[in-house]
Amino acid sequence: MDLLEYQVKEWFGMMGIPVLPSQRIDHPTDLKRLKIRYPIVLKSQVHAAEREKAGGVRMVETTIDAIAAAQTIFNLPIWGELPEVLLAECKYDAHQEFYLAVVLDTAVCRPVLLGCKEANIDWESAGEKMQYVVVEQEFSPFYARQLALKMGLRGALMLSVSGVIEKMYQLFIQKDLDLVEINPLAVNSAGQVMALNGKVRVNERAINRHPAIAQMAAKIVSRHPNSEINGIIGDWNSSQSHGKIGILGNGTGSVLTTLDLVVNAGGKPGVCLNLRHSFVTDTSPTTFCGRLEKGLKILAADKGIQVILINFLGTIPQVAEMPEVITKFIQQDTSEITSHLSRTNGNQSREGSLPRLVVRLAGSEFNAARKYLATLKTQSDVLIVTENLDEGVAAAVRLAKSARSKK
Repeated sequence: MDLLEYQVKEWFGMMGIPVLPSQRIDHPTDLKRLKIRYPIVLKSQVHAAEREKAGGVRMVETTIDAIAAAQTIFNLPIWGELPEVLLAECKYDAHQEFYLAVVLDTAVCRPVLLGCKEANIDWESAGEKMQYVVVEQEFSPFYARQLALKMGLRGALMLSVSGVIEKMYQLFIQKDLDLVEINPLAVNSAGQVMALNGKVRVNERAINRHPAIAQMAAKIVSRHPNSEINGIIGDWNSSQSHGKIGILGNGTGSVLTTLDLVVNAGGKPGVCLNLRHSFVTDTSPTTFCGRLEKGLKILAADKGIQVILINFLGTIPQVAEMPEVITKFIQQDTSEITSHLSRTNGNQSREGSLPRLVVRLAGSEFNAARKYLATLKTQSDVLIVTENLDEGVAAAVRLAKSARSKK
C-alpha cells in the first residue's frame, strides 16, 4: 500500500526527518485560513506518478491565485485519479538535490540503503550512479555513514545525510515497510537538508499488524470500492471483474489457477478472494473460518455473482469447522446476506436467492469434510461437491450459463 505524500510527510515529521511547513487542503476555501507563508506550492495528492507534468503541482504567491489553482487541481484527473486532498507547502530554494531510499531486497531478503547525488535519475543508467549498502547484520549508524561516504559526501553534509538515512531506516523497521524513499532530499545554500518529496510503501502482509495503517487502508477501500485504487493499495486478497463466478481460494496460486481455468472453460470470473490472509479492511485478528464466512457473504451480496466456486487445496486451518461454515451459509435466510455490506459490480441480475455453490476439496485432510458435504448436497439444490478441479470449474461455468439463459 502506497501512502499519499501528506501522509508520508506526517510520518517523516514524527521520525524527525526534516520536512517543510505544510497544511492539508480539503477544499479550496481552506486556503483563506492558510497558516503558512507565501509563496507556497500546491500539490495534488494522488497515487499516480508525474503529477508535475500533468499540472498537479503549482506554485502560487497570493490567496486569490492559490484558490484558483486549487480549484483547477481538484478537478484535474491524473491517470484517472482525482485528488480528495491537496498539500500546501512552503517553497524551498534547493542548492543540491539527492536521492535516498531504504528498500527491501527480496533477492537477498535484506534491507538495502540506496543513495545518489542526482534526484531525477535516469533509471536506465542508475546502475552507474546509484550507491548501495546491504544491511547484513543488526543496523548501526555505520551503515548510514558508509552510504553517505560512497555518495562522495564529507564533513557536516555527510553527517546530516547519514542522520536522515538512520531515521528512514527506523521508520522502515517500525512500520514494516517495503520502501522508504526521499526524492529529492534538498540541500540549501546553508547546508541544511530537507525532504521535499517522499514515498512510503507498506508491506501488504503487515497492514493488519498496525491498527492505524489498517484503518487508513479501510478508508481508502471504502472511498473507492470499485475503482483501480484497490490495486494501488495492494489489496492482495482480492481481484475484481464483472463476471458471474465468484472464487474463494486458500492461497494466491489456488485463486489464480482457478481464475485461469474458469476463463479457459468459457466462464467469466467475478470477485476473487484469497482467504489465506486477512482482508485489507480487517482491523483485528481473524481466523480462516471467519474469513471464509465473510468471503461467502461478500460474494453472495454481489447480485452479479451467480455461482461461488471454492477451491481448497492441501491444508487449511480449522478444517473440521469449515463444513459447518458452508452449512450455515446455505441454510441461512437470504435477508441476512443482502444486508451485508460488500463490494458490488452494480449488476442486479440475481434477486432473492443464494448463488449456487461449487466446492472443490483436494487432499486427504478434506476426506471427512467431503463426506459430510456430500450428504448435505442431497438436501440442497445449492451445493455441488467435487475433488477434481476441472469438474468443479465445468460445473460452475455450466451453472452460471444456465442461470443467465433463464433470464
